[in-house]
Amino acid sequence: MARMTQRRKVHRYLLDGSEAAIAYPVRVREDVLAAEEPLEVRFKDLSFAVTMRTPGDDFDLVAGFLVSEGIISSQADLVSLRFCAGEDETGRQTFNVVEAQFRPGLALPDTGRHVYTSSSCGICGSTSIEAVRKTLTYDLHEDQLRVPVDVLARLPEQLREAQALFDKTGGVHAAGLFKIGDRGEAELLCLREDVGRHNAVDKVIGWALREGLLPLRGMVLQVSGRASFELVQKAALAGIPVLAAVSAPSSLAADLAADTGVTLVGFSRGKSLNAYVGQERLAPALTAPPRAALPLTTPLTTAGQG
Repeated sequence: MARMTQRRKVHRYLLDGSEAAIAYPVRVREDVLAAEEPLEVRFKDLSFAVTMRTPGDDFDLVAGFLVSEGIISSQADLVSLRFCAGEDETGRQTFNVVEAQFRPGLALPDTGRHVYTSSSCGICGSTSIEAVRKTLTYDLHEDQLRVPVDVLARLPEQLREAQALFDKTGGVHAAGLFKIGDRGEAELLCLREDVGRHNAVDKVIGWALREGLLPLRGMVLQVSGRASFELVQKAALAGIPVLAAVSAPSSLAADLAADTGVTLVGFSRGKSLNAYVGQERLAPALTAPPRAALPLTTPLTTAGQG
């Protein structure tokens, strides 16, 4: 995890009015930050894209990015991934350039187009619902997955419990791929963390592609933040029938989910959730929720009542 984090001295200001804050209002301490570095994706030695990411699982990130761009859709499309030579000012290998090689005959986009993605906003541009529809490989309307609502509501907690990098830094997003069993139980197959929510999702999808699992039928993608248009796009292109988020979806995300057959869930926080699209995939809870406790005694009635 060395390249995934960086230690830095910080000045901590205490403002709670306590004796310790009055005596030592400023304290110097060491904090751990999530690393953020550029990663360049190349085809045939030509630059295609640069993304800002947390180093680690870079081949998964590139593979998932290629799926999300509609360039590949199966393990057979991707022949190899390799790091290209690259050094920083001290002569240290940076591992910040990855070259992708594809099967012969695969249609590739114009490699003269230079794409920049930030860790916060994903691909910047005007990607329309119609453009996404044209690149779809899998028909999500055929996926018969049914997820018990209580199982779905517990996924954020399961995701959070597995976030090792967040425990160290408090500064990364997470995406988790859950397989829903025949009895409705959820199994976490893959979790990835990154300073960019889109990168975390790409890393999960790239892992699945490299394992030969696409399309991801019968799966739920749980994310730690909000559900944007781009995240629905990534789920649809990977064949994921359910996308659940801890926060809200955007209006365009809901429109795309309805068009592509993705069940879109937001504000999933343990005791409740909102189904914005595709609620027919939500099944009754496996266990009945606890009923509110009744008072041990009944209120006294006054004269003339009852």
